[in-house]
Amino acid sequence: MAQGVGLEIIRDKKAFICDMDGVIYHGNKLLDGVKQFIDWLQANGKEYLFLTNSSERSPMELQQKLARLGVTIDKKHFYTSALATAIFLQSQKPNGSAYVLGEAGLINAMYEVGYTMNDVNPDYVVVGESRTYNLDTLTHAVNLVTRGASLIGTNPDLTGPIEKGIMPATGALIAPIALATGVTPYFVGKPNPLMMRNALKRLGCKREETVIIGDRMDTDILSGIEAEIDTVLVLTGVSTVDTVRQFAYQPSLILDGVKDIPALT
Repeated sequence: MAQGVGLEIIRDKKAFICDMDGVIYHGNKLLDGVKQFIDWLQANGKEYLFLTNSSERSPMELQQKLARLGVTIDKKHFYTSALATAIFLQSQKPNGSAYVLGEAGLINAMYEVGYTMNDVNPDYVVVGESRTYNLDTLTHAVNLVTRGASLIGTNPDLTGPIEKGIMPATGALIAPIALATGVTPYFVGKPNPLMMRNALKRLGCKREETVIIGDRMDTDILSGIEAEIDTVLVLTGVSTVDTVRQFAYQPSLILDGVKDIPALT
């Protein structure tokens, strides 16, 4: 299935920004046609960046995950909300400190820009996907924000796709802190235009030359629209044709999955 304004938005583009969860894989399952799609990108000399709102893995870990799934890609082709968050915080307060609720990908990104971990009087409380999130860490984060730490979320996603359904994501995990403190968090990941500008810089391409491919209307497609980048929605993740109709904005093109892209050209 292909629905939208025209297939030229695929054929004529120089660069591709592609989401991962729900587009490339579900959990540890590679989706149909992904290898063929990546072969097509490389064979046609396309610039490409796999961009994910997930903050738990580093680019090296994402590279290794795809390698285990049978796809070999250089780590330079991966960009995460953890990296975007670290870059943003370093630009706001160089060499600051943070209390982090998150995994290694986020913590390492913070260290790499000169941040230190601080659970006493940090400049920021930073929340990403976390497998160690519990009432104790939640309570500590609430009290740090109450005492003046700024509240940052790596992304606003409420859920993320897994092999057998969905799991709570950063937007859901940060909500109790926001509710308990009355503080509105600032989210760095999609659909924040900051992340898209960083992605374009890494690609070395203009927005007119680029297309973004994703499975979420509220992050992937919205971020493309707000950054004036053409958008392709794939139906291998959280969105369906019915959910698309609930939004005031629409993607440029709707496909069943990235497996359809090589056939379009």
